[in-house]
Amino acid sequence: MRIDRNRNALIAAAFASLAALMMCAAMKAQAAEIIPSFGITEAKDADNAKPILGLALRGTAIPSLLDLDVRGQYRQEERFNGAIKERMWPITASAWLTPLRVVYAGAGVGWYNTTVDYQNSALKSDTSNKFGVHAGAGLRMPMGNRVALDLNGRYVWLKDQETQIIPQKFNPDFWDVSAGLAFSL
Repeated sequence: MRIDRNRNALIAAAFASLAALMMCAAMKAQAAEIIPSFGITEAKDADNAKPILGLALRGTAIPSLLDLDVRGQYRQEERFNGAIKERMWPITASAWLTPLRVVYAGAGVGWYNTTVDYQNSALKSDTSNKFGVHAGAGLRMPMGNRVALDLNGRYVWLKDQETQIIPQKFNPDFWDVSAGLAFSL
């Protein structure tokens, strides 16, 4: 158990360092954007779609070709008719191909801190940290000199989540679609 925590802490530190280096390179190449967003998300085994909140920092690494972003989000969903409540705080890094400034597509990696709460109060909540990958696309529509509307969709692949109830695991993969305002810094 202690080895797993140390390994997870090391992975999180390495991921944060890589994300910071990517953003420094992107911000040096061009001005950065901060993008608060709101959208909907639904997991593969979830009961229905729920809201998702996010905040991203995006910069151009190679003009007219590549943008990099680091994004933090909050999402929660119920599963198995409310028997499980899943709360997740993903931190992701993405590389977006931008041959046309208005359209982008790409992929990335993320660290997914997940807490599973049980309706049965006799069961203790579980918290886990997972590594996942995602792919997606978006539209960036300028609304002025320093503001753009950013529409983004992505699909996230994660390892199965184990539970203390039957079924003893579920598929936590999810999609999200969000809209945000990109403010140039």
